[in-house]
Amino acid sequence: MSDQQHYRQVFTAANTVTMARIVLIPVFVFLILEPWPAWLGDPTWAVWFKPWVAAGVFALLALTDGVDGYLARSRNEITTLGKFLDPLADKILVTAALLALVELGTLPAWIALVIISREFLVSGLRMVASAEGQVIAASWYGKIKTVMQIIAVLLFIIKDSQAIIEMGSPAAEVVNIVAWIVMVVALILTLLSLADYFLKSSAVLGMPLNKKKLD
Repeated sequence: MSDQQHYRQVFTAANTVTMARIVLIPVFVFLILEPWPAWLGDPTWAVWFKPWVAAGVFALLALTDGVDGYLARSRNEITTLGKFLDPLADKILVTAALLALVELGTLPAWIALVIISREFLVSGLRMVASAEGQVIAASWYGKIKTVMQIIAVLLFIIKDSQAIIEMGSPAAEVVNIVAWIVMVVALILTLLSLADYFLKSSAVLGMPLNKKKLD
């Protein structure tokens, strides 16, 4: 295989999108945490729109998760690198957003700790199962959990923005309540999906709790 063919097999359209997502995550973190540069214009304008710009970038990066998956399947370009980078990109994005919200004082650190710890534990379970030649099938808990986490993060990014505050106390309180409800639902789904993974991998861990054989 020539170097050019090898390059094309690694840097597929799907992998390129995935790598772009990872590279742009620091941009999102910069937008949400750093002060608005003076050379970009009136800082008053920034107070209104900065959180929304950060939320827009986060939403764009989250939505491209479906894009790289579609490209990989439609072009028959599913690669080992893609299987590694795709879930990693999702975890880095959500982790970066949660840590940024904690630094801003918007989100309690314990919530971020629970969600991030779940990702470490599930990744560890998958590695142990893989070493035993078994695959832990993903459940709907995990898929819905990811969607709810993304929606919750978006709401937490914008809920304290000047634009929401200017809507008046009743409207701002509604947004705040909705943001917390979605975050609590995401947290519950996070714990349920973790329990589901432990149940499915219990035999691999030497304490079988589920008689159903792993895929």
